[in-house]
Amino acid sequence: MTDSPEASAAWSAIEQYESPRIERLFEADPGRLKRLSVEVAGMTFDWSKTHLGPVLLKDIAGLAGAMDFETRRRGLFAGEVVNPSEGRSATHVAERGQGAAHDNELAANFRMRMRQLIDAIEAEAFGPVEAVLHIGIGGSALGPALAVDALGRDSTRVQLRTVANIDGEAMDEAVRGLNPETTLIVVVSKSFTTTETLTNMDAALEWLEGAGVEDATGKIIAVTANPDKALEAGVDETRILPFADSVGGRYSLWSAVGVSIALALGWDAYEAMLEGAAEMDRHFRLAPLGENAPFVAAASDLFYVHNRGSEARAVFAYDERLRLLVPYLQQLIMESNGKSVTLDGQPLGRPSAPVIWGGVGTDAQHAVFQLLHQGSLVMPIEFVAVIENEDSQDPRQHRQLLLNAFAQGAALMTGRENKEDAARHYPGDRPSVTILLERLDARTLGALIAFYEHRTFTEAALLGINPFDQFGVELGKDMARAIDDPEARAGFDPSTRALIEKAGL
Repeated sequence: MTDSPEASAAWSAIEQYESPRIERLFEADPGRLKRLSVEVAGMTFDWSKTHLGPVLLKDIAGLAGAMDFETRRRGLFAGEVVNPSEGRSATHVAERGQGAAHDNELAANFRMRMRQLIDAIEAEAFGPVEAVLHIGIGGSALGPALAVDALGRDSTRVQLRTVANIDGEAMDEAVRGLNPETTLIVVVSKSFTTTETLTNMDAALEWLEGAGVEDATGKIIAVTANPDKALEAGVDETRILPFADSVGGRYSLWSAVGVSIALALGWDAYEAMLEGAAEMDRHFRLAPLGENAPFVAAASDLFYVHNRGSEARAVFAYDERLRLLVPYLQQLIMESNGKSVTLDGQPLGRPSAPVIWGGVGTDAQHAVFQLLHQGSLVMPIEFVAVIENEDSQDPRQHRQLLLNAFAQGAALMTGRENKEDAARHYPGDRPSVTILLERLDARTLGALIAFYEHRTFTEAALLGINPFDQFGVELGKDMARAIDDPEARAGFDPSTRALIEKAGL
């Protein structure tokens, strides 16, 4: 897809833009903080400590016009084909009631079926249930793990364990301490052919049978867009929860994949997550671009990649309950936008997704912040913090946590000059964004996740790439299957063959 003259002009303006230091931007514009802050769904987004400004935002809005961003956004919510390489729509917004009418209706019907099965489980149709072993991989495991770890630490409902890795150590850890008689197995696979997931399902069945559970398969709930394959695997139709094949794995927690979230947190909490996400959907669809949180975030992201050459973006959650946020975002962003061709298969010709990394504050301050403050790599930093604490410790601890988060952003921006000792010089002018939640509950977590989804979609739309396919994931899987065939193995390189021989495979 060759850039139009309008798109070329917009990219040129973005790439050549020269900004003063961030603190000079504050001095020149008393209204900067208000202009570069957005409040929505119980969250405040602050981009004032970045190099964004009115001229740059106007240039990126010009790029949005040239790339027909509003048409692509409208197509997402209208259930149109936005995944052209696979000829599919992307209907995760319909799971929140924000898509096309027929998609909303299908999602609601599937959710009613999920609710009926949950009611049966809670009525002990499966006997007493104390734990759920959730088997999936990628988004089908990361989503439930993030939600329950963030919101369910004090829950008195069922315990949730997730397993994704095919490594047997992961399965050993997942079932350790669980009672097979009171554990349900939720198996999530969109195609119900995923090797890692089906291997772990077999391991879970062996665990149940080894413990003397008579009807081990009767404890399996299958969540899939391919119910026939689940039936072939021996799962009864009454225990199969379908979802639309237009819901991608990394967007799937809103679908029947969320059955484990609802069991662990309760139906009301799950519904609140959906409503929080729907609130962000409405904001993304209706808010003007300059006041649109996902769009402004994407504008900042694109500027640092294409103007400053930042090949990485760091996210630090200053709340232990969000310790799984970074792994979740790594898949969402890098699997979606780690592309090098345009929608029509032409070379992209410019960088796409940066590397996403990060951690939890204040641990990270004593590990990686040396590089952030004084290293030769300059990249945008994102702080995610929560005003209200719900822990049982002295409130002074949470106060110190928040003060540390805010101080880091200020220090990155201003730096500290030291002409006598270069080792103690901090250059400053290092950008950061702060996302401040009023409290961490089901509504705000749902809205936060939806914000990141729409931000990722916006970046893809402005780049002209497809965020909804993931063919790069398939190559390694294909070769892993081929490598187990001795005849096919002969075609592999000498290093790979030697490693197989050394491992005794």
